[in-house]
Amino acid sequence: MSKTGFISVPFKTESGLSQINGMGKFSSAGIVLEFESKLFGIIKDGVKEARIATEEILDVKFRKGFFKIGAKIEIRLKDFTKLSKLPNRDGKITLKIKKDDYERAYEATAKLQKDLTEQRESLPPTHTPVSRLFDESEDETKELNN
Repeated sequence: MSKTGFISVPFKTESGLSQINGMGKFSSAGIVLEFESKLFGIIKDGVKEARIATEEILDVKFRKGFFKIGAKIEIRLKDFTKLSKLPNRDGKITLKIKKDDYERAYEATAKLQKDLTEQRESLPPTHTPVSRLFDESEDETKELNN
């Protein structure tokens, strides 16, 4: 991890007819994706930036590939509206990683997974709906009435 508090990982991906090159910056606060898309590999769309807070991330997975070739990071989000604004396929943002960046991508994903787990464990427990508290007691009440 760098002194800046994030790990930068270069990536490539596709979205429709566009090829996308970019940089993912992974930190405990989330992911910042800086990317540029090229339609048919020629027409540039300009550099864009997307910020994904840890609260918006459903999960992050590192796929190893074969001998570090074909490695990728898969990101699933909780909100489809946010996902639709980013290059995605099948409900996932897939960042293809070059062999040279394998270790960096693995480290970034492992750290973010750890941060997500710690964040979720620190949340208060979910509340049980009142209706579920009394479901079983109604069965006992019916028996008493008969």
